[in-house]
Amino acid sequence: MEVFDYEDIQLIPNKNIIKSRSEADTSVKFGPKTFKIPVVPANMETVIDDDLAVWLAQNGYFYIMHRFQPEKREGFIKMMHSKDLYASISVGIKPEEYEFIDKLVADNEKPEYITIDVAHGHSDYVIQMIHYIKEQLPDSFLIAGNLGTPEAVREIENAGADATKIGVGPGKACITKLKTGFGTGGWQLAALRLCSKAARKPMIADGGIRYNGDIAKSVRFGASMVMIGSLFAGHEETPGNLISIDGKKYKQYWGSASERQKGAYRNVEGRQMLVPYRGHISDTLNEMQQDLQSSISYAGGRKLNDITKVDYVIVKNSIMNGD
Repeated sequence: MEVFDYEDIQLIPNKNIIKSRSEADTSVKFGPKTFKIPVVPANMETVIDDDLAVWLAQNGYFYIMHRFQPEKREGFIKMMHSKDLYASISVGIKPEEYEFIDKLVADNEKPEYITIDVAHGHSDYVIQMIHYIKEQLPDSFLIAGNLGTPEAVREIENAGADATKIGVGPGKACITKLKTGFGTGGWQLAALRLCSKAARKPMIADGGIRYNGDIAKSVRFGASMVMIGSLFAGHEETPGNLISIDGKKYKQYWGSASERQKGAYRNVEGRQMLVPYRGHISDTLNEMQQDLQSSISYAGGRKLNDITKVDYVIVKNSIMNGD
């Protein structure tokens, strides 16, 4: 099996067919809605909050609200629907989550998107939750993860998930591979490629994105959507405290399995860190869209899916590929 990550891959240009990169269409249909770009901020407490979710939904971007304030989730759905915006929430697999789903049904509060957010999503308990949500809320677009193997993708799709989330510990705030010896850290892009061979439904590539070009690489290897944590965490609109050190601004960022998030040191697979302050998130999203338009033009295409057709080279091994 070829093993590589984002920094090991370069995509090979095709003849350009558009006059300006502004002609390139970066939009993607994901579930019931179409979004401007195939990018979603990570469903982490230092990346997304209510205000940012509203802004993203109003401006044509996908979001997934985190699950770390469970008592506020139904109110969040009501708030989004009152603004005529779509609701996208996260759930876990504990017994109280089944009660939460029951309450949503009883109150007729049905989110357009639900994400089952578990570190190791290839699990009987995730499959049980998929079955339950699909029985109770069949119209909600259901995302399940996180996964790292073709077998997991096949089984979770067959259980009824509408999309899968790929990545076990490749994120900047994640130390799963150091703490457990397992995961896709260091070969996340190869894992995505492997999973795409089995996938028949959309995949979200989750973790390991360091540069905007990594978004195009994710699309090339099968992702319909790309989840980004640390690159989004440092913005004015993202949660987390703003800290100044020697005249430079930073914001706090921590992993979902960190001691800070859990409130106790047990089964910790994440860390807390500082990321540079990056200004307004709208500027970053616009830059990502422009860079993706350039990627489409280099791919010799007009639309996002054209990136999936390009050849690539594994730089560290200098092996040409065109599968």
